[in-house]
Amino acid sequence: MSLKKIALMASLALAAQVHAQSVPTGGTLVIVPAFGEVTHANDEATASFMVEEQDKDKSAAASRVNQKMKQGTEIVRKEDPKATLKTLGYYTYPVYPEDRPQPNGMPSGKPRVPTSWRVGQYLEVKTMNLGGLPKLAASVQKVLGLNGVQFGLSPATTKALDDQRIAATYQNLNERIASIAAAMGRKVGDAVLDTVDFEGSGNYAGGQGADAAAPKMMRSMGEPGQQVAEPSFEPGETTLQMRLVGKVKFK
Repeated sequence: MSLKKIALMASLALAAQVHAQSVPTGGTLVIVPAFGEVTHANDEATASFMVEEQDKDKSAAASRVNQKMKQGTEIVRKEDPKATLKTLGYYTYPVYPEDRPQPNGMPSGKPRVPTSWRVGQYLEVKTMNLGGLPKLAASVQKVLGLNGVQFGLSPATTKALDDQRIAATYQNLNERIASIAAAMGRKVGDAVLDTVDFEGSGNYAGGQGADAAAPKMMRSMGEPGQQVAEPSFEPGETTLQMRLVGKVKFK
């Protein structure tokens, strides 16, 4: 008998022994995690504008901030009437001179007197007119500084994608159940779906949408009437994910 035939017979005997010693799977409860995701182009932008002025006269600084913020708000409403506006983060604080060390190394003990005042405010703009956003930003930058832009999905789009996300996740569950049944030497028809837990994922509603840009300290840019070149934006896309846990029992 050739070595090839001997090896073949040995492998068949080993496979038969493993099959005979396999653990019974009747009544087995299997926990199956499943994942799904959908990707969609971003259709909403959140732009953060700001203005900051510094002056020895606190009222003068506040007056310029108020005037510029009003002008910027009017520009937004003219360029994009459907945009949602929200003013926030109005601040006023004193600016003190740097402390100079005394000859004896001790503080002077004199009360600190501010040399000027710094006043500022932020404007948040939400819009779905992504095509007109560069022109809007350039127009507003004539009087306000652009603090940041973030892109995401609008609530309506997120809601519309939810059906697709659930379907993709449930399909992945069925695919995993089929793979597990094959690995256990069982038929898919022997598996009965006992429980589907959409709440056990921990991240089924996370990682979506866009948050307002974090405020940054910066001076206002541009003067009224000054032309600003249009910036370039790439909205990108957002991926919505879902995870579920299914409990499957084999007959």
